[in-house]
Order: sequence, then C-alpha cells, then structure tokens
Amino acid sequence: MSDNLFADLRILVLDTVTALYPDLAPDSLARIEITPTREAAHGDVATNAALIAAKPLGLKPRAIADALAAALLTRAFVIKAEPAGPGFVNLTLAPAAWQAQIPTILHTGEAFGAGTLGQGAKVNVEYVSANPTGPLTVGHCRGAVVGDALANLLAKAGYDVTREYYINDAGAQVIALAWSVYWRYLQALGTAMTEADFAAATPTGLQYPGDYLVPLGAQLAAAHGDALAGPGRTVADSSLWLDTVRSFAVAAMMDLVRDDLAALNVRHDVFTSEAALIAGGGVIRAEAALRARGLLYEGILEPPKGKTPEDWEPREQTLFRATDFGDDVDRPVRKSDGSNTYFFNDIANHADKMARGFDQMIDVWGADHGGYVKRMQSAVRALAGNETARLDIVLCQIVRVLKDGVPMRMSKRAGTYIELADLIDAVGPDVVRFIMLMRKSDAQMEFDLDAAVAQTRENPVFYVQYAHARCRSVLRAAATTPELGDTSDAGLATADLASLTAPEELALIRRLAAWPRLIEAAAIAREAHRIGFFLYDLAGDFHALWNAGRTEASLRFIQAEAPGPTRARLALVAATAVVIRSGLAVMGVAPAEEMR
Repeated sequence: MSDNLFADLRILVLDTVTALYPDLAPDSLARIEITPTREAAHGDVATNAALIAAKPLGLKPRAIADALAAALLTRAFVIKAEPAGPGFVNLTLAPAAWQAQIPTILHTGEAFGAGTLGQGAKVNVEYVSANPTGPLTVGHCRGAVVGDALANLLAKAGYDVTREYYINDAGAQVIALAWSVYWRYLQALGTAMTEADFAAATPTGLQYPGDYLVPLGAQLAAAHGDALAGPGRTVADSSLWLDTVRSFAVAAMMDLVRDDLAALNVRHDVFTSEAALIAGGGVIRAEAALRARGLLYEGILEPPKGKTPEDWEPREQTLFRATDFGDDVDRPVRKSDGSNTYFFNDIANHADKMARGFDQMIDVWGADHGGYVKRMQSAVRALAGNETARLDIVLCQIVRVLKDGVPMRMSKRAGTYIELADLIDAVGPDVVRFIMLMRKSDAQMEFDLDAAVAQTRENPVFYVQYAHARCRSVLRAAATTPELGDTSDAGLATADLASLTAPEELALIRRLAAWPRLIEAAAIAREAHRIGFFLYDLAGDFHALWNAGRTEASLRFIQAEAPGPTRARLALVAATAVVIRSGLAVMGVAPAEEMR
C-alpha cells in the first residue's frame, strides 16, 4: 500500500466496480468516494459506489451494493463488507491494514500527507495586501494567517505555490498618507502651524494622525532639512515634495508591514506594486484585451438598486460587460472624468498574474469585500477567453479581541485600532496562528486572550501542543531504557505491530491514516481551518489512549518487561508525533517539545 490508505481503498473499489460493471462511464467513476464512517459500529470506511452507479446502469442501488459487498469481501484486508442505507457499502478492514500505516509514517516523516493532487500546477495566493498606510492591525491578522496556511496546504497537496502581496499604492489613501507624513515632517522642523491649520491647508485632511508616523517625519527632516517646507516651515506647494514624500512613506510603511508579517511567521514570495503595474502599462494591456473581445462599451448605469440618490446623475462611463459572465450588472472601469476605477486596476492585477502563467488564483479578502466577488470573478473569466482560469475568493470575517471578557483597548501608538504587534506580544505568534485557524474564515470569531493561554482542553493550542509534548516525553524516556533497543523513528519502523489491537490504539491509527485524505479535501475546498480541527481530534485520540493506560496496565506505553509490545506502542507514539508536526507545519506553528 501507498502512504494514502484512502486513495488505495478507492482504487480497490473502482477496480471492483469496473470488474462488475465494465460499461460504467468514467464520469460516474470519478464521483465514487471513500470516507471514514462516523461510528465504529458501521465499520471503518464507507463507499457511495452503488448509489453513484445505480442511475447510469438502470439498476437499484441495493442490488449493486449487495454485489459490490460480496466482491469486496474477497479482497485482501477486507474482513467485513455490508450494504447500508440507500446505496452505501460499509467496510471493516483487518487491523494489519491500519498497522501498516505506522512504518509508512515513520519512514516518510513530516512529508507524510504530501500528495500529488496539484500535479505541480501553478497557483497564486494573494493575501494581506493591506493599504500601505500604517502597521498591520488585528483586522489584517486573520487574512494573513489564513492566506499563509492555505499556501502551505496547497504546497503540501502538490501545487507550485506563489505567495503574493499586492501593494495598493496608487490610490487616494496614499496621497492622504503623504500629507500626514508631511505634517510630522513639519513638526520635526519645529513649525509654528497648529494641527488644525495644517489640516485646513490639505486636500485630504489629517487622515493618519498615529504616532507611528513621528519617526518618519524626523527621518525626512534629517535627510532634507527645510528643502521640502514652505516659508517659515509651513506647507509648500505639493508639486515640490509630494512624489518624494509619497515614495518615502510607502517604502517606510512596507518596512513596517514586513516586520509585522515576519513576527507572525508569514512570508510572501512576491510584492507587486499597483502604481508600478499601472506605470508599466498593465491597465492598457488589460483594456486592449477586453476591447478586442467587445467587452467594453460606453454607457450609463441605472441608479443603485432602482433608487436615485441625491448626488446621483446619469453620466456616461466605460463599462465592462460583467453580466455576460454571471455578474448582476455591468461594472464601470473608467469614470466619466477619464480616471480608472479601482476595479479596472484590479483587473489589470489579475491579467498580470495570468500573463505570468497563473491560471489558478486565490485572493484572501476581508468580508467587507463580499460584494466585490462576482465582478472580479467575471473579469477573470472574461480575460481567460477560451482558456481555463479560476479565481477563488476566501473571505475572512472580523475578529474581536477580548481581555478579561471585554474588548481589548485600542493601541496607544496607533490611536484608533489594535495593532497586530500588540496581539503577538500578548500571546506569541504560534498561539495567534493556531487560534485564527480554529474557525472557518467566513465565520466571525472572538479571540479571548485569557482562554488563549489557559492550560485546558478548551484551549486547542495547549491541547494539541500537550499531545506532542507527551509523545516526545514518552520517547525520551524510552531512549533511556536499554531493553527497548533502537527507539529512533527508523528503529521503531521495524517493530512488530500485531499487538496494536485495542480500540483506543486502532482509533488513533485510523486518525493518522486519514491525514493524507484530509490534506486533499482541505486543498480542494480551500479551507485551511480543517487542519486545526484534524489536529484537535488527533490530540483527543492520543490523550484518550494515554488516559486508558492509566487504568489498564496493558496499554501503558513503556513496559520494560514486555519489550515487543512496548516497541509497537512506541512506534504508534512516534507516528503520532510525526503527524502532529506535519499538521503544525501546514499551520505555520512550531511544535512543543515539553510543556512548562
């Protein structure tokens, strides 16, 4: 067998179905699945093969299930095959089939679970992509963790993954940032202007008053002296300084962003500048591609939702035929004044990705962008033409941070939000990452700082880390017992595992064997949180076996007087530690060797 027992069982079922019904079409065979049963009384795994085959064959599902069960009973390792429900077959495997997974895990190491689902296909995962106007906040944290873990998951599943950060440095918010940094520059020079005077002199107001801009103003003053200021250290004509300050501010903000990401163990392979993309003709190229297909036209949109706002007036704009690709309305790509919409720049961004060879793209967005999904996916379908291109959007809901049961106070340095650095300082990056991945990304969540550091089963970080620490503790103790021989992973891979037949032992092995299947399913669904759920359940199975050994002497991990069964249990413990480390690696979390 391979290191994916469920894939092997699916092949076994497919071979059996094909032998019984050679006329069954390939598209039907593709929908046949092998899944773990929910209750041990129903066997180990179940297949929907009879239910899938019934309609195309014109037969009753139960008749197919009866025939399939009888045929599968003749196969190696299958000790029970029973028809169930409307067209399922439940299979019970011989313990040896499960036991054989342990040496596979120990030989493969943390690479266990790595699959070929992706077949090396290129996929671009864009995440975080916060406006470069300040440090990252808790609001950005969830998307950063989800995107990074999803990239790890896809790589584990066999995709060639590129992690990308799209720098939104071409919009009005960057102009507003430049003015805010300029204020700190004037302050560093000792201007006599008041904040109110300065705000009144700007076209944007003082939108970013946070103290984090103070050092930037000082750096500008040190580098340029009074050269960027007006007479009396007041506001100079913006044409004389805006480009300089804007470039400096964006670079400085991206340095802050990279520092915050590094503290969270989040990394990107590519940083793409929106401003550079536009300057390099990205929008022009995207426009040419869409016009060549007749997908842009000049028109007037109806008022939003059939109502006419007071400031609305009919104006001709350049529109994209989004309704041709499943969107609700056609979308403007250029305003009546000739300037591009944000949507047009985003089209250019995705066109650039496709030009770089990515026909699979995933964007991780905040939930407030949910209304933007259809239009962006319609644009990608339009750009693809007759070629296959896929854009998946993963939405992340907001996170409320609680301390002592109440929302955490705002950051003094930033003034209006909780900085990501504050959260990392409070509990550490591993805890932040793990907890962010314990809820589906589109579900709202509360991050309770007190619960995050509690040493209880309700704290998933502690529960999983404690399982790994217990595994390592057992293996360290075994290494000091000469009677047990070689207790390295390689040494334990040769152990006789026939004694591992207790329900708690087999339950743990079944969970370990499901890891490769879980990787594939999570990658297909684009759901990194499934890793956290799996590890929590795996930890539960391990703790259950540990506790069973406290009441049943025969299940204790180390029994020097019984070296054979002890080595078998140690092999199971070592395999459990391997799979926990494999899962934590996908989550971007370091395993604990011991708990203090």
